[in-house]
Amino acid sequence: MQVIIFGATGMVGQGVLRECLVDAGIDRVLVVGRSPTGVRNAKLTEIIHDDFLDYSAIESQLTGFDACFFCLGVSSIGMSEERYRHLTYDLTLAAATTLARLNPQMIFTYVTGAGTDSTEQGPRMWARIKGKTENDLLKLPFKGAYMFRPGAIQPLHGARSKTAWVQAVYTATWPLWSVLRRISPRLVTSTEQMGRAMIRVARQGYPRKVLEMEDINSL
Repeated sequence: MQVIIFGATGMVGQGVLRECLVDAGIDRVLVVGRSPTGVRNAKLTEIIHDDFLDYSAIESQLTGFDACFFCLGVSSIGMSEERYRHLTYDLTLAAATTLARLNPQMIFTYVTGAGTDSTEQGPRMWARIKGKTENDLLKLPFKGAYMFRPGAIQPLHGARSKTAWVQAVYTATWPLWSVLRRISPRLVTSTEQMGRAMIRVARQGYPRKVLEMEDINSL
C-alpha cells in the first residue's frame, strides 16, 4: 500500500505514522502537514503545506495512493462554534474532497471521537460538528470511508500530545494506563492499536463504517 497521513505531528498521528513505517506491507508514506515530523525513514516523504483549504499547488503529488489516515484534529475547549467548525469540518472536507477526486480507489479513515453525534442535533457543539463531518465524509466517492471513534488513548513508543497540560496528565498517570487498557477495553486504547486498526481496515475493510472503541480494540 501507499498511504497519506494528515496530522502526523499530533499524538494519534505519531502513532499511526510509526505503525505505517514498521508495516512491511506499506511501501510509501506521504505526510502532509504544516511542520516537519522530525522522522527519518526511507519510506517517508513529507510535504510542508500551509493552506489546508487549497491543495491545487500540490495535487500532482497526491495521486496514486491507496489509503489516507486523517488524524488532524483540535480540542473544542475555549473555542467558538464557528472556529471549531472551520478547523474540524472545513479543513477535513477540503482535503477529503480533493483526495476523492484524485484517488477514487482510496480508503479514507478519519479519527473522530467517542460520543460523536451522528444526528447533528444534540446539545454538545463539538459532537454535532464531528457528526456532520463524519456524515459528509461518508457521502464522498471513495472506495470506502471509515470513522474511528476512540475514547481515552494511551500514547506509546514516544508519542506525545502537543498540548502541554494534556501531556502532563499522561505523564502523571502513566502507571495506570496499562491497567486501564486491560480492565476497560471499551474505554481505553493506545496509539499503537489505533495505527494497527486503521491499517487493517484500509487493507481489509470492516462491516461497519463507524468504529467505536470496542471495534478498534478488536482489530
